[in-house]
Amino acid sequence: MSRETIDVLVGELVHEEDWRRMRATAACLSGGPKAVTALIHALEHGAAPLKIEAAGMLARIKDPRAGVALVRLLGSEESAVRQAGAQALAHMAGVLDVEAARALVQTLHDPMEDETRRLVTNLVGAVPTAIDPLCDALRSGPDGAKVTAALVLEQLLEPRSADAIVDAMGAPAISEIAVRTLKRLGAIRERIDDAMNALRDVEGSIEREDARMSTVMDLLGIGRPAVEILIEYLDDDDWVVREAAADLLGKIGDVRAVPALMARLANDKDTGVKEHAIKSLGLIGDARPVALYIDAIPVRPLRVFAMEALAKIKEVEVLRPQAELFARLKSDRDGLVSYNAGLIVDKLAALAEAEAVQSQEAETGG
Repeated sequence: MSRETIDVLVGELVHEEDWRRMRATAACLSGGPKAVTALIHALEHGAAPLKIEAAGMLARIKDPRAGVALVRLLGSEESAVRQAGAQALAHMAGVLDVEAARALVQTLHDPMEDETRRLVTNLVGAVPTAIDPLCDALRSGPDGAKVTAALVLEQLLEPRSADAIVDAMGAPAISEIAVRTLKRLGAIRERIDDAMNALRDVEGSIEREDARMSTVMDLLGIGRPAVEILIEYLDDDDWVVREAAADLLGKIGDVRAVPALMARLANDKDTGVKEHAIKSLGLIGDARPVALYIDAIPVRPLRVFAMEALAKIKEVEVLRPQAELFARLKSDRDGLVSYNAGLIVDKLAALAEAEAVQSQEAETGG
């Protein structure tokens, strides 16, 4: 497919005729790097409706090269364009590279409405690669950038920022903010450490399970500021502590936990930890663990959780290579396995039908 052709097709994402829009969607999803380049060009030069459609398409493709162009949408005068950019960035949070993260952090220094600033701040907190640019601004930026970075880090309460905050405490413009943030970070760390230490001291299987559930309920309210600390606890020597950390990370639902939870699912020696890892990954809904889910299906204690996690993945096309497996599992003796396999088969059938319709309408011109 030539560059000119994909450019034309991208423009048809907003065509008034349904068949042309469907053809454009199919071309973008199957067009590879050329399609991504054309979609980025649409973000930069297209009219507002095309920018909105291109942003949504890039969110589905999840190519990190689109990150910086999507960040630029946050400065649009059109509210709908800003929202489309923010939604796409949130959907791609786990794959955005440092360049995109730096561009996102840089927008915090620009004049913007309070609503947009809240939007950007929430995005910064969701993007794992954004903390380092914030810390760099805190350490070496001009006073205005330092204050902005300090205020955002105070809101995020990200443990990885503690060293940078300590380094920057001597700056008069942020000294009070730094002290407040460090106190709150210390309190969070102390609360989690105390809870995990108490859990580690509990004896007896039934008692430990009850204590684990109580610990999860007690710490859940901390939310995203607990994520990095909980990721550390996934490597604890005690299985019940690892279970509690995995359980909490799933309930918090932060994409930063995905790689660490995948490591627990792949390598932990305790089946209970694997169970909580796979359930939590399913709650987060990221597509990256698909291969691990497939590997877990033959493992009796994990197979139901694996199927539930697979059924929750929104990017149905990533499941297509295993279509025959899911078709076989529709007749599995386990009702939950069969049910979730049926859901996946139905989704794949609907996807194939839609693609066939798009192809036929493209050939006939509607």
